[in-house]
Amino acid sequence: MSSSLSLENKVALVTGGSRGIGRAIALEFAARGAAVVVNYNKSPEAAEKVVEQIQSAGGKAAAFQADVADFKQAEALVKFALETFGGLDILVNNAGITRDQLIMLMPEADWDAVIDTNLKSTFNCSKAAVKHMMRKRTGRIISVASVAGQMGNPGQTNYSASKGGQIAFTKALAREVAARNITVNAIAPGFVDTEILSDMSPETLEAALKLVPLGRKGKPEEIAFAAAFFASDEAAYITGQVLGVDGGMAMM
Repeated sequence: MSSSLSLENKVALVTGGSRGIGRAIALEFAARGAAVVVNYNKSPEAAEKVVEQIQSAGGKAAAFQADVADFKQAEALVKFALETFGGLDILVNNAGITRDQLIMLMPEADWDAVIDTNLKSTFNCSKAAVKHMMRKRTGRIISVASVAGQMGNPGQTNYSASKGGQIAFTKALAREVAARNITVNAIAPGFVDTEILSDMSPETLEAALKLVPLGRKGKPEEIAFAAAFFASDEAAYITGQVLGVDGGMAMM
């Protein structure tokens, strides 16, 4: 771990923090000194394992169940962070799902589920967190979007729309809260080695990786380091930006 990008004395909340990219971010933040709230919806055992790993390394962490697609539950999650660790400095909007299907075959329920979990949750948690950050006059909000939100992806109109919405949300909110020293940024991962990729057939994945100039899948830890940068004091003059961590897929 680099000696820079310290998160000492910071409190971070990571939605969807029990597995994949969210888990990697929670562990990275804790290793850099932050107290971490690990949010989960349906995986308490996985969340507790993350908490135990952080605590066994001498860090501070706590798990909290909330379906962040529901505003009241998102509010309760932020309240838990404030009451447990005495503040909230960093919010990572990472919770996300996929329900891939061609639009002609996509059930309306699958559209709604993806938009609610990926995009509405970003509004819910950010709204709840901003109230505290505005009073404190400082904060970091980081959303884990996707290269799909920049380029689009066949069979993912719902997912691409949700991630494109996160990117637009990031830019708009960054303008709203900049005067209070709150930065708002997004990360756009490409194909990252998580459970989502396990749903792809080997043939589909092989074809997809041909679109990646670096020719490989990303690692969750590589996304986590980007999040640590945005969360740090070193990134205090960066807001409204989208950092592609995608192996070169979406060069713009």
